[in-house]
Amino acid sequence: MLKLASYAAAKPGIAAFCGLLLAGCTGIPEGTEPVTDFELNRYLGKWYEIARLDHSFERGLDCVTADYSLRSDGGVRVINRGYNLDEQEWNEAEGRAYFIDEESVGRLKVSFFGPFYGGYNVLELDDDYQWALVSGPNRRYLWILARTPQIDSELEHRLRQRADELNFPTDELIDVVQDHNCPPR
Repeated sequence: MLKLASYAAAKPGIAAFCGLLLAGCTGIPEGTEPVTDFELNRYLGKWYEIARLDHSFERGLDCVTADYSLRSDGGVRVINRGYNLDEQEWNEAEGRAYFIDEESVGRLKVSFFGPFYGGYNVLELDDDYQWALVSGPNRRYLWILARTPQIDSELEHRLRQRADELNFPTDELIDVVQDHNCPPR
């Protein structure tokens, strides 16, 4: 999601570490390409996290969503939310994103604190904008996103297979809970 450092802002001890880690990390994994003919207005709205690679700023969170809307400065407002089922509490972070290249290319930079940006690369996107395969600046960050809390198992298998073809460590993907255990937002 547009969340490379999302929960760092919600978890104070992580913010400084992620800031150092992400400074200048707006790249794209070698051998991958962002989608073209990208239409931001169609991408805006709510996305559900179906699966992700593990990282500290989302660890322990399920029911994860990202809401994208336009900012007055032409960028994208990003609201990431995740629920810790064990602690029964929501974590939320607000960030901003901007295109790196042309607006018709699914490649943005996103920040949740200060001047530090991380890469957000849409590698695969449904023609109807119902699912997406998104990476960060390298192969340690990967998300399968959808407009609905669950997707067809065949579709998820195809997306995992595509990520594997792109040399992501798909055996490390975490399935994100998106069911009746998720309280209303």
